[in-house]
Amino acid sequence: MGIAVPETRRATARRKKLRRNIGIFLLLAGPNYLVLMVFTYRPMFLSFYYSLLNWNLGSQMAQFVGLGNYAEWFNDPETPRVLLTTLLYALCTVAGGMAGGLALALALNRKLAGRGIVRTVTFAPYVLSGIAVGFLWIYIFNPNIGLLAIVLGWFDVASPEWFTQQPWPLLMIIVVTLWKHVGYVALIYLAGLQSVPQDLRDAAALDGAGTLRTFSRITLPLLGPITFFLLITLTLSALQSFDLIRAMTNGGPLGSTKTLMFQVYVEGFQIGRAGYGSAVATVLFVLLLVITVIQMKFVERRVHYQ
Repeated sequence: MGIAVPETRRATARRKKLRRNIGIFLLLAGPNYLVLMVFTYRPMFLSFYYSLLNWNLGSQMAQFVGLGNYAEWFNDPETPRVLLTTLLYALCTVAGGMAGGLALALALNRKLAGRGIVRTVTFAPYVLSGIAVGFLWIYIFNPNIGLLAIVLGWFDVASPEWFTQQPWPLLMIIVVTLWKHVGYVALIYLAGLQSVPQDLRDAAALDGAGTLRTFSRITLPLLGPITFFLLITLTLSALQSFDLIRAMTNGGPLGSTKTLMFQVYVEGFQIGRAGYGSAVATVLFVLLLVITVIQMKFVERRVHYQ
């Protein structure tokens, strides 16, 4: 009996400590989880539910059609073009953004006059509104009075019809997206470059390794976690891009710049087919989930963590 009493007291104390920890957790993290449930998970589940309905936005009547909206989307002759446009846009913006950002970070990592100002100016486009950036670049790309047309005129080169002739509209949006995001990528890579140990570079130099070999064998592998992070975030951002497309081309001409995200907007809010638009949104969510899982499963294996 002399042993059972202390054991009971310790068990009671552990239960009290556990309840106290749970209470502190709910107090601190509970509001965040509540916000996620209300503004993220609830709309996501509602979107999936709406995708099973034949429902027009604002209508009081809805008909359950099961997977009918999905079957219609997969059989739509426009779907392959939308998927191809989404894929091209994502590949070009992600690959170009990472390559351009890394090159810019390497340049800004050197001792340059006014380096701080240059870094600020480089990052500034990322924090600007996408709609504002889109409207600004509309005037730059204007084939008649735009700045780009004026510059090309100095060399007796006619400006392409950026807004009406393929493939210029999609290329135009890709260029603007890269301009807007490359500063963010450069800033992240710059932080990684400054964390690479200098003694490793010095040891490589003593062994006779050149600049290119040092970069490929030491610097680039140590930037693996940052590259992996940027790959995921830029891919998700590209697949959900909407504002620049809405401001510059509105999905045209003839749907040549319509991505999956923009199709959700067109079907759900312009045409008013909320059920069909929710089905497209669900397809986009599944695509994002699959790409993220693939990246986490296969790409992360090649990442070297310090």
